[in-house]
Amino acid sequence: MKIEQIYTGCLAQGAYFIESNGEAAVIDPLRETTPYLERAEKENVKIKYVFETHFHADFVSGHIDLSKKANAPIVYGPTTAHLGFDAIVATDGQEFKIGDVTIKVLHTPGHTMESTCFLLIDENGKEHALFSGDTLFIGDVGRPDLAQKVVADLTQDILAGHLFDSLRNKIMPLSDDILVYPAHGAGSACGKNMSKETFDTLGNQKNTNYALRADMTKEEFIKEVTSGLMPPPAYFPLNVMMNIEGYDSITDVLNRGTQALSPEAFEAAANETSALILDTRKPQDFAKGFVPNSINIGIDGSFAPWVGALIPDIKQEILLITEEGREEEVVTRLARVGYDHAIGYLKGGFDAWKAANKEVDSITSISVQQLAEAQKANPEINILDVRKGSEHLSEHIVGATNAPLDYINESMLKVDKNKTYYVHCAGGYRSMIFTSVLRARGYDNLIDVDGGFKAIKESELFNVSDYVCPSTLL
Repeated sequence: MKIEQIYTGCLAQGAYFIESNGEAAVIDPLRETTPYLERAEKENVKIKYVFETHFHADFVSGHIDLSKKANAPIVYGPTTAHLGFDAIVATDGQEFKIGDVTIKVLHTPGHTMESTCFLLIDENGKEHALFSGDTLFIGDVGRPDLAQKVVADLTQDILAGHLFDSLRNKIMPLSDDILVYPAHGAGSACGKNMSKETFDTLGNQKNTNYALRADMTKEEFIKEVTSGLMPPPAYFPLNVMMNIEGYDSITDVLNRGTQALSPEAFEAAANETSALILDTRKPQDFAKGFVPNSINIGIDGSFAPWVGALIPDIKQEILLITEEGREEEVVTRLARVGYDHAIGYLKGGFDAWKAANKEVDSITSISVQQLAEAQKANPEINILDVRKGSEHLSEHIVGATNAPLDYINESMLKVDKNKTYYVHCAGGYRSMIFTSVLRARGYDNLIDVDGGFKAIKESELFNVSDYVCPSTLL
């Protein structure tokens, strides 16, 4: 028996490849199927089942494509949803054989009503590992407010009550030495207090996870689990429906999105369609020069979640400007969160655009030392902190205005087009996104601060508020 965790950092997501005696199972695969098929070929095993712990909200699963390519059935736990594809809807307690091991279905509603954990029983009949999906994380449990966006008669309190029962009746009675393999880790929006660790023993979680306290009442659990929840990204329910109803093949999405366009063809497509121009280069490279009205969301950061947070329509047509050689990577990572309508990329990248003598734009980006000089010359300068509200409250430049990128439509109301603003985030990634979006909307007087609050604090050139632990701000 072999268990491999396939962890994708930008989504803080864990998929699993389990093999035994010539057969394999994949749990919660990502959209691109090649890594799983290549693993099966390398290990000379047949993928027998594709297990799904629930209808994911934060990414589009690869269950449909992988099922077709591996000729392996999809397995869900109990659900009444009308699926747009063939699948086995298992019963609670049903068992599936993979080689010499067994996977047992544990229906654990709460995060969503169909949420299911899969208990791995080894060759000797010993319960070895729990693939807990979004029911149980390391240090946390799944947020119970997402399914109410899809099923009208559910509330987060009702779901939290189900989650309490699932944890107490299905998971906590299991042996302490069982390994817990969750679907997500720190950085995912599917929980609020997740650890950076990607697996643990159940016994340690019983001792350290606030939601598994033995003396906690259901009322206390509901209160603690539902407190401090931030609104989920708008694309979450749209991804759920894609996971339930089906989607285009990833092959078709890649073929459509990786069409190479000359500068002239790219410009024509931009003028003749309603496509959004997305530049995925590094923030400082973007600042030096970019195609007018394009927005920057760097591929080397939390790319997919920010795309999902800032582009409300997953059917939005997108034209891409990338670093050369990374076009397919960008299209793939867009597809992971349901953005299947990239229609091509600028061949040769931004350098080709410049070489064709096309119009270019740029954003002024300054160092923290230059910001300090500007503030010294004029103590009343406008500083915008585009970090999350909790980050700003924890520690900030005294006098700075918090305008979180997460709520950019509300935050831009704090900006006067006729005034100059100095924009920073934690390290420079989000501030360039914010500045580029507003630039495309006609806000021309925003100056980016390279290095963000980390560089600001380290410089000791600014009056910074006293530190407050973020955990006290929930």
